[in-house]
Amino acid sequence: MSLTAREQQVLDLIREAPLSSPEDLARRLGISRAAVNVYVGHLTRKGALLGRGYLLPPARTGVVVVGGANLDIKARIMGEVIGATSNPGRASQAPGGVARNVAENLARLGADTRLITAVGQDPAGDLLLERTAAAGVDVGPALLSPHCATGTYTAVLDAAGELVIAVAAMDVTDELTPEVLRARRGVLAGAGWIVADGNLSAEALAQLLTLAAGNSTPVVFEPVSVPKAARLRPALLAGPVPYAVTPNLGELGALVGRDVADEDGAIAGAAAELHALGLTLVWVRRGRRGSLLSEAGVDGGAPGVQTFPALPARVVDVTGAGDAMLAAFLAALAGGLGAAEAARHGHAAAALTIESSHTVLPTLSPAAIRARLVPPPGVPAPAPQTPPQGDLS
Repeated sequence: MSLTAREQQVLDLIREAPLSSPEDLARRLGISRAAVNVYVGHLTRKGALLGRGYLLPPARTGVVVVGGANLDIKARIMGEVIGATSNPGRASQAPGGVARNVAENLARLGADTRLITAVGQDPAGDLLLERTAAAGVDVGPALLSPHCATGTYTAVLDAAGELVIAVAAMDVTDELTPEVLRARRGVLAGAGWIVADGNLSAEALAQLLTLAAGNSTPVVFEPVSVPKAARLRPALLAGPVPYAVTPNLGELGALVGRDVADEDGAIAGAAAELHALGLTLVWVRRGRRGSLLSEAGVDGGAPGVQTFPALPARVVDVTGAGDAMLAAFLAALAGGLGAAEAARHGHAAAALTIESSHTVLPTLSPAAIRARLVPPPGVPAPAPQTPPQGDLS
């Protein structure tokens, strides 16, 4: 729902004192009782009130994550990478996909999480949904497609655990059409936050942003990759826009339509362009250089810009680190923390994930993040290594 400033004032007073009479509200607002009744009528029609007695609807809580789920296949080369030939190594498979990984990380961090995704009607799809549900995510809104196989993401890592190349076969995500999202408007309406990943088509993303705007629900957009980041640009120009975006440097360039240098001033300038379109938060991940967070200024003021260092980590496997970073960031925001503290939580979750062979760390928890942010006395921090960059999930 979209409320006018006066309607929001009336609603805020009712939330503060639900037993207020129309006369009380009129006196506090400096308007007539008749005007109060008009605004109450508007609020009732928009669903912000449930009728007589100023009944308030249940508070919207939790996070709905919308986007890709797939089977992750990770192949790790055991020696030097030699192109155009076979390399000895090891392989494994596990549930993956940006949206699915973010959802599982959120659930492990204690957030009430629902996942809107698409999988095929095949054993891989069954495995993805079963394992995701077992981690605490509500997968009831997922689409079971009879037309496409479940998606796969194949990542090749070098001996140090760094990404060499990846192939994403995600055609099934195209089944998340605007019509499918409209059919799940009830799920979306109950969310306190929505996360969308760049696997959505431009049309589906635009529909999702429209539905979210109608409910005044903030959306966080994770671009996933440079080509997929370009899908958001038409929506940014047409509106409504997300509350926040979480690109890396290349993805930021795709969002503003030009290359952006890896310099604080250049990144802040590009973020300011996005603020001018209506975005509140722009959090740019810069690999080993940490991240830059830009918050839109109040009443047209200058944006607030802060930089954060990457936490030292012993790299075991970079896959999924970006998803953990986003999930911890959002979990902190949803828990009432400020954006700067949320960014620190994101860096801690990324460091924990990098140091594990798991795409989603089974032991990820709020306590683990707090411990990673503040090492115990007398325990040296791990030797710094290069954190992940680019599309890692």
